[in-house]
Amino acid sequence: MLDKNIDLDGKRILVTGAAGFIGANLVMELVKRYPGCRILGIDNMNNYYDVGIKKYRLDRIAEMVSSDDQFELMRGNIADRDVIDNAFTEFKPEVVVNLAAQAGVRYSIENPDAYIESNLIGFYNILEACRHSYDGKRVGSDGADDDYLGVQHLVYASSSSVYGNNMKIPYSVEDKVDNPVSLYAATKKSDELMAHAYSKLYGIPATGLRFFTVYGPAGRPDMAYFGFTDKLLKGETIKIFNYGNCKRDFTYVDDIVEGVISVMQVAPSENENGARYKVYNIGNNDPVNLLDFVDILQKELVANGVLPEDYDFEAHKELVPMQPGDVEITYADVTALEEDFGFKPSTPLREGISSFAKWYKNYYKL
Repeated sequence: MLDKNIDLDGKRILVTGAAGFIGANLVMELVKRYPGCRILGIDNMNNYYDVGIKKYRLDRIAEMVSSDDQFELMRGNIADRDVIDNAFTEFKPEVVVNLAAQAGVRYSIENPDAYIESNLIGFYNILEACRHSYDGKRVGSDGADDDYLGVQHLVYASSSSVYGNNMKIPYSVEDKVDNPVSLYAATKKSDELMAHAYSKLYGIPATGLRFFTVYGPAGRPDMAYFGFTDKLLKGETIKIFNYGNCKRDFTYVDDIVEGVISVMQVAPSENENGARYKVYNIGNNDPVNLLDFVDILQKELVANGVLPEDYDFEAHKELVPMQPGDVEITYADVTALEEDFGFKPSTPLREGISSFAKWYKNYYKL
């Protein structure tokens, strides 16, 4: 295991996408675990999906914070350079977690502009701000005028989508990922390349995390488990792509957050290329066939009172061909994560889906 070199208690932490699914859960866990830290969240609160769910997450954060100093939300777009520069100038973050991004593989086919703006320009702005956080403030610099030495660690979200139609199973961070099958995947791979270049050139300690199909309570409505639930409740038909011959490495949000916090505490040392740079997979290491996933989902929706016991699921399922941009399987090799941090995601799918179903019933007052 790697030794921790960053104590998060007392740190100033910038979390972009703080009203998002992973971002909000990360903020809540940081607030609970490290009461001495200060967190600045940035989120543009866009309407890609129901803003009400984002407000719900922020309300949950507000219930947990002990003072106004512990968490503050800045409403803004990371693609706006002034927003990022002002955040860095005024808050002076010591740890940065960039989770803000335009998500969704299928949406990228119809709306490519949103991905270039958020995932490329926005991340570039983050990298530039991290770079200039060191200006005149390196250890031993005569120009240092305070005790802020710049960003000690940049952690950013990548995605399992970078693997494309990788033929080697499970997916390892050592695999070549040069054949993306969606613009979303291409932007995430580009983020990794930019982070490596900035780490090499400017000494930014940077760690990328390739997330695998994150799910859980108060998640994104565009994800299959959430969208299927909405449709079934309305009596509509759910479409199961590739005739059900797909597997996904579903990863519960609490496991993702645990992985992010573990990584935040270990800024990488120089690699063989002279860059302080690492990439990890965070996945459940247990891909589930989509038909089995739907079976688990329907059973938990009934068990938790979202749908009636006599619901005719067979009448509301349709097997359809694969959609453009999709892949047949995602499967995370988490060996590096386990070796370096002594941790691997482990929440069983049925347990996680049950938690989602309970939340769904409560949130929508069913």
